[in-house]
Amino acid sequence: MSSTPEPAPARLRTIPSRLLAGASIVADRLVNERLAAEGARKWHFAVLVALAESGAASQADLSRSTGIYRSDMVAVLNELANGAYIRREPDPADRRRNVITLTPAGRRHLERLDTLITDAQRELLAPLTPRQQDELTHLLTVLTEHHRPQHPRPHDAQ
Repeated sequence: MSSTPEPAPARLRTIPSRLLAGASIVADRLVNERLAAEGARKWHFAVLVALAESGAASQADLSRSTGIYRSDMVAVLNELANGAYIRREPDPADRRRNVITLTPAGRRHLERLDTLITDAQRELLAPLTPRQQDELTHLLTVLTEHHRPQHPRPHDAQ
């Protein structure tokens, strides 16, 4: 019995959604393995990136910008706060909510995670030329933007 897997039937190898799902599994594994080596997860990276790009934010704002469910956001923020990567402080404008800020340790941690994510992308896209990598990124962006759910923001719903 051969340990080499048989190729999938030709018809299955030409279904875009199946190909995307297979590539997604590989991409997820590569990213998760690298981040786990630093005791981090994808959600940690997403929150740190959001804070680095947009500055201080509420938990609800972070949930909307990262796509992390509000119920999961608290656990993610607890983990990041335990590592001193973020700081949670009451919002001076509304004491009922917290404002989350990135700490200097969080910036350094994000730099390390950025390196790991870049390495994972390099491995994932290794068989493609730089031009093909750019084109794939462009096409995936088009698909993602087209299928993104349209959630009205509170000020849009008037």
